[in-house]
Amino acid sequence: MDMDAFYVSVELQRRPELRGLPVVVAGNGPRAVVTTASYEARKFGVFSATPASRARRLCPQAVFVQPEFDHYRERSRAVMEVVREQIEIVEVVGLDEAYLDLTPLESPKAAVRRMKAAVREATGLVCSIGIGPNKLVAKVSSDAGKPDGFLALSAAEARDRFSGHSPGLIPGIGPKSVERLRQRGIATLGALADAPDATLAEWFGSRLGPHLGCLARFEDERPIETERIRKSESRETTFDTDLRGLAELEPVLERLTAQLSADMERHGRRGRTVGIKIRLDDFSTLTRARTLTRAVNDTPTMLGVARDLLVALDPQRPVRLLGVRMAGLDAEPPVDTGAGAESQLELTL
Repeated sequence: MDMDAFYVSVELQRRPELRGLPVVVAGNGPRAVVTTASYEARKFGVFSATPASRARRLCPQAVFVQPEFDHYRERSRAVMEVVREQIEIVEVVGLDEAYLDLTPLESPKAAVRRMKAAVREATGLVCSIGIGPNKLVAKVSSDAGKPDGFLALSAAEARDRFSGHSPGLIPGIGPKSVERLRQRGIATLGALADAPDATLAEWFGSRLGPHLGCLARFEDERPIETERIRKSESRETTFDTDLRGLAELEPVLERLTAQLSADMERHGRRGRTVGIKIRLDDFSTLTRARTLTRAVNDTPTMLGVARDLLVALDPQRPVRLLGVRMAGLDAEPPVDTGAGAESQLELTL
């Protein structure tokens, strides 16, 4: 189940006078990107992740709306409550998407149609449904049927229907992989599905290469996970203008770390690996991390490690993005071993 233009749809409920117009939900900073665009705006080439400045050039008549994620989270909870009333086994993915296990149901299509109607009746929001033997077929089917779609495909039907599409149609095959495949004469999913695993392994490595072939054949063995275990948390920000030097970066790092620490404390989570992420003005990304001997969530400890990593890295180019991350999350209370808080393991990710 995938909600149709979720953020825009929520905004239109508050501003119905905008229905039928090209509406774009995006921030107003010089580096803001589009979170969601209405289908009217998509006709002009405006999609999620399009830079907001480019979106304004492509569709100058669009109405731009500032995102309000607290409200979107509230509406998402309302949607998922309806879904869980109708379907027992549900894996929520983000705010606007979920995988539903229909295996136990005698009439799965009828059950999902009832759920789809119940979501619309209870929330006024519309979702698209994709049904398949695995998550990948279901996901691609839901996208293909949008908006207000309902499409059921077998793996063989998916292979046949999408064989002429770019490999980029598949979640998990990014633009870089698509370009590398194109350079080797593979421009469609059908061609990728027919490529020998040995050849793909030679091009992309022993794990990624055959995996790309599996994706093109719509092979997917991922189970439904009703409880998603969070392995890391992070906070990051992209600057409206590049920052230079530690004096400008350290206050931002302090603010991000305090936010991350407060959220971890509120939810009773602790982590063992502190990391930082820096994206330079040339879009190169640098990450550093250090593992501690015990799980922590307090600001002084986290900030001390993060600041040490930043000082050691000391970026010499202008910085456009800065982030802090805590991995190795552990919900158990920290155990004081009597040792120092920091081990000597430092990872370059």
